[in-house]
Amino acid sequence: IIINQIFVSTGSPLALGKSHLVTLPVPQSFSELKSIIIMPDFSAIANMQVWVTALTITVVASIETLLCIEASDRMDVQKRYTDTNVELRAQGIGNMLSSLIGGLPMTSVVVRSSANANAGARTKMSAIIHGALLLICVLAIPGILNMIPLATLAAVLLVVGYKLASPAKLMHFWHKGKYQFIPFVATFAAVVAFGLLYGVGIGMAISIAFILRGNLKRAYHFRKEQYIAGDIIHIDLAQEVSFLNKAAIKATLNDIPENSKVVIDAADTVYIAHDVLDLIQEFRDIKAVENNIEVVLVGFKDAYELENTAMGRENVFIEHAEQKDKIKV
Repeated sequence: IIINQIFVSTGSPLALGKSHLVTLPVPQSFSELKSIIIMPDFSAIANMQVWVTALTITVVASIETLLCIEASDRMDVQKRYTDTNVELRAQGIGNMLSSLIGGLPMTSVVVRSSANANAGARTKMSAIIHGALLLICVLAIPGILNMIPLATLAAVLLVVGYKLASPAKLMHFWHKGKYQFIPFVATFAAVVAFGLLYGVGIGMAISIAFILRGNLKRAYHFRKEQYIAGDIIHIDLAQEVSFLNKAAIKATLNDIPENSKVVIDAADTVYIAHDVLDLIQEFRDIKAVENNIEVVLVGFKDAYELENTAMGRENVFIEHAEQKDKIKV
């Protein structure tokens, strides 16, 4: 900003024109402020292009919000879960109110959530304060904001984009195997070639094809065995456990009562989605500890990067056999 202002004041040909700077309205009176507010034109409600645009915004904004929620929940040091239904309803209401005064669509953004989390934020008040500060800046110092070169914002986006899709990220998905790498690369290429909506749709179609190919069985088998020493809950994972099974497994784990013992067996698995592995690890390390639940992991392969419980699978079944003998006695 300072360098460009020096160029402008000295008449340098290197100075950036207004077309290359941020452009915000600077009302000088209340009447000018009212002219900025654009009321909706309901005569266009029958225009098919309006419906196509609305559907596009709805799908893209909803997907972006759900992805942001997934990332934000992982950054939460208290490991709380966001109610996605409440979040999407709030976003829908906010967008309807915003559109009534000519505002742009709003959605959750992982960059701002990450900034709040890194700054030590713990509650939703951080997002409200963030929005209030933006409103104050737009109303109080629009002239200063209009000095920001668009190239500066582009540079920030390039840095953020590189962090989100760096070579290290590509290698990360490569090592995760074809179930992760092929949909990732296909989605990336489709978004660049056809745009965000079509790209996400193509990526989802490819992911669903992979899932349907291998997910012919249930994701897990749940059973409870009763013993004198206490009940033992068994969760036997199927050959393929995809991200679509995460919600069901999550609900099952959350319903496990306190002071229980649960055995999660992955011996028969060929593929477990990374999100499901993170869920199991988080349950074992945090939720189970809080609720005094003993978790035994058996059969997890080295590729899953999730350590089995030291007692091992054979010892677990030996212990079960001993408890059965005690019941018979």
